[in-house]
Amino acid sequence: MANFIEINSFDAPELDVYARLTENQLLCRMHPENAMFIAESPLVIERALDAGCTPLSFLMETKHAEGKAKELLARCPDNINVYTAPLEVLTELTGFHLTRGMLCAMLRPKLPEVSEICKGASRIAVLENVMNPTNIGAIFRSAAALGIDALLLTSQGSDPLYRRAVRVSMGTVFQVPWTYLDDNMPWSEQLHSLGFKTAAMALTGKSLPIYDALPAAEEKLAIVLGTEGDGLARETIESCDYTLRIPMSHGVDSLNVAAASAVAFYQLGVLHKLNSDPAFNAARSDSKA
Repeated sequence: MANFIEINSFDAPELDVYARLTENQLLCRMHPENAMFIAESPLVIERALDAGCTPLSFLMETKHAEGKAKELLARCPDNINVYTAPLEVLTELTGFHLTRGMLCAMLRPKLPEVSEICKGASRIAVLENVMNPTNIGAIFRSAAALGIDALLLTSQGSDPLYRRAVRVSMGTVFQVPWTYLDDNMPWSEQLHSLGFKTAAMALTGKSLPIYDALPAAEEKLAIVLGTEGDGLARETIESCDYTLRIPMSHGVDSLNVAAASAVAFYQLGVLHKLNSDPAFNAARSDSKA
C-alpha cells in the first residue's frame, strides 16, 4: 500500500524535487543513475509507466488519492511515497498550478543507441539544436501522430524530458523512441551508413517543394529540422541528400519549427506509410473505431 503523507509546509524537504530543484539538478550529471524527471498529469504519468519508467514519489491533490491516482498507484511499488494537500495549498507551496492536480518524480530511462532506434524505421526526424521545450514537446506529439518512427537530437538542443516538453507532448516523449546523436562524428554519415537518405527543411535556391516525388519515394528518410530563428547550419544543409521547402502564400517565408514539423511529417511520413505500410493503415483504422 502506498505511503500517504500530508504536506502543509513549504519547507518540507519532500517538495524539493517538485518545487526547488532546477532541471539541471534533476539531470544529476555527476551521477546519471540518479537522474530524474517530473511527469505531470495522470495521462502523462500513465504513458511514462507504460514505457517502463520507474516512479519515485507522487505529489497530488488530496482528492485524487482515492480517485484518479488509484489505478496508477496500483502499478507502483507498495511503499511509494504519495505527498498530498488541497489544490490551493499545493499551488501556494509549489508556486504553480498543477496540471490536473498530479505530479510524479521518476528515474530517467537509459537512452538507446542511434542504431537501435533506427532499426526497422522508415521515417525518422533529426532535431538540430532546437532549444525551446514547448517546440520539442509539440514536435514529439506531431511525430507520434504522423508516422515518424524515431527522433534524434543534437546535445545542444532542449531536453525532451524537461517538464514543459513532457507536458506539451502529452506524454508522447515516452511513445516515440528518441536519443541523442554522437557529437564526435558527423551524424549524416552515420545515418547514411544505416541506409537513410536525409532531407533538410530549409530555404535555399535549390530547395524542392515538400511534395516532390523523389524524397517521398525513399524507403528510409530522415527529416532534418533546425533551431528556432537561424534554422539549419549551412554545413548540415550541404551534407543532406535533399533540401525541401514548404510552399507558402501572402509573402510568408517560413513557419515555426513545430508547425513546420507537422506539415513535413504528414507529407513525408503519413502519405508514405499510407502507400507502403499495411500495419500503419490498420493502426489508423483502429484509432477511428
